[in-house]
Amino acid sequence: MIEPFVYSEEIEISRNCYIFKLETEDVTAYSECVTNDNPFYSYEYNGTAINVIMNYLAKFIADIPQPHEFLQKIDNIKGHEMAKGALEMLLWDYKAKSEKKPLYRILEGGTKGYAETGISIGLDSTDRMMRKVENAINSNYKRIKVKISKGREIDILSSIRDRFPTINLTADANSNYRITDIELLKKIDKFNLTYLEQPLNSDDLIDHAKLRREISTPICLDESIVSLDKLRKAIQVEALDVLNIKPGRVGGIHNSLEIAKMARKNGIHVWVGGMEETSVGKNFNIALASSNLIDYPGDTGPTGELFKREIATNPIEMKDGIVKPLNEFGIGVKMDFEYLDSVTVLSGLMRL
Repeated sequence: MIEPFVYSEEIEISRNCYIFKLETEDVTAYSECVTNDNPFYSYEYNGTAINVIMNYLAKFIADIPQPHEFLQKIDNIKGHEMAKGALEMLLWDYKAKSEKKPLYRILEGGTKGYAETGISIGLDSTDRMMRKVENAINSNYKRIKVKISKGREIDILSSIRDRFPTINLTADANSNYRITDIELLKKIDKFNLTYLEQPLNSDDLIDHAKLRREISTPICLDESIVSLDKLRKAIQVEALDVLNIKPGRVGGIHNSLEIAKMARKNGIHVWVGGMEETSVGKNFNIALASSNLIDYPGDTGPTGELFKREIATNPIEMKDGIVKPLNEFGIGVKMDFEYLDSVTVLSGLMRL
């Protein structure tokens, strides 16, 4: 990574990820698994993902089913949505390439043909965060999200708002607060945020609903919504105003579209988040973010935002805060095999 990315309770300085390839005589498809090296973010991590994929999931793509058919076949396998999503998205890339169409053009809901782009700024000294915010404004990002942590939120947000009173500003708490912090969270209202993302624990839908009634800042849920059923329950208790969908975390593109449809039907704003993906995973996100179902800027930034070098030769380019999905077939990524080989530490082959 270009520089360490700091969350409320974790520092990420590098990223190991699995890239999958499905190859037949006519088509070669790619996808990425969004798990991390450790189980700090989720019970799913690289170790569980590769075990579940190789021992339980891979056999179900042998006949190259449609993505939704694959999900039906593996419905009895509980959890492991990131592992499932890696293979589900592999099938989407294969499907689009087989139909000789860009992925974004075959997704349900129609397409805008572009995605509005925001940036996420990790925890750092307030001065460094301010410089990054200023750089993001100069780069024309449509939304600026800053990570906050308990005890630093007022300093960070007041410094930004005092200097940039009108920008589209949001804050991501990464579950750093509890409902007992409600008086502290009320103080965030004065900063006129577009939303406060995931302030409480991911399983605290009832407390998120209570917090939402007590503060005026809109609540965005992220880790809380891992399935359509979780969203239904969150809507039922009125726990959210905004939803962050991460395709690789909710089982892939099909589930993402179903979740987005339910959210929009219930008046909830939707944007597409990221999991520090390479160009492979990020181009899936951009395809989804260009859907008419998505109405808020997401974490779909250009090449060079996270990594010193990418594993694809065709860059993701941003102009005036807009990225456009690639028009090549599928996700459109042209792999840099020489570089990919040079950074690969483990590889395997499975004949299906």
